[in-house]
Amino acid sequence: MSSGVLHRAGIRPSAAANLPYHRRVDRLADDLSRAYEKGIQAPGKEVHFLILIAFLLAFGFIRTSAHLIRAQAKWWPGNVETKGGTHVHHLVWGILLLLACGYIGIAVAPDSPWRELVAVLFGVGMGLTLDEFALWLNLRDVYWAEKGRESIDAVIVTACLLTIALLGLQFWIDVLQALLVFAGLGDTDLSGGESTALLAPIQALGACLAVVCFLKGKRFAGVVGLFVPAVALVGALRLAKPGSRWARRYEQRKLERSRSRFAHAS
Repeated sequence: MSSGVLHRAGIRPSAAANLPYHRRVDRLADDLSRAYEKGIQAPGKEVHFLILIAFLLAFGFIRTSAHLIRAQAKWWPGNVETKGGTHVHHLVWGILLLLACGYIGIAVAPDSPWRELVAVLFGVGMGLTLDEFALWLNLRDVYWAEKGRESIDAVIVTACLLTIALLGLQFWIDVLQALLVFAGLGDTDLSGGESTALLAPIQALGACLAVVCFLKGKRFAGVVGLFVPAVALVGALRLAKPGSRWARRYEQRKLERSRSRFAHAS
């Protein structure tokens, strides 16, 4: 329950955790809300959170837009071109947003709510710019080429770093506990012993998956995966680099796939 509802009902927020829940989803929503307040709102990280969310949404939107344009969907607007027929990459709009928002954020330093608006626009600029990371790295349009996958890698790396810097470990512990209680693995909360019994194996599994990432030649996924097991899981499931120890176990056909996948990195 929100603090306003609790106040009007004459209930102290400290006693909210002891109230009965008629539905598990109510308990889950309340636990996630408390995790947000503890991990993001209390430390004053709302702006960081807005940048991350805007970045992910902008990337998802522009990547979807690119696929619709390539598929020649009639109902989609299409590319932006000048009168001379020059295609204006969305990278340009991203850079302009980054420049404008960076200047406003540093030189003007607006108060709320303009500060939050600048943060959202900055995140959008990041999404538009990094979606074409491969273009400004190679100085040519490789969006649909093999090297275009460098943009996806850059977005994954950036999203992981932003998430780790924003939330840290405790937030994910609180969220995981909320999901476990929702799944019926606890009553109204998890004790210290229950938390250890459930979280320790997950972290140990993450460490094992991180080792797999290192064996597959994916150092970054391995390092991040030590703290965020989900990243290690993704890295462990994907193809190993052809020169890694893990790739020595591949049959010829799979090894060729690996060489083709990582040809741009050589």
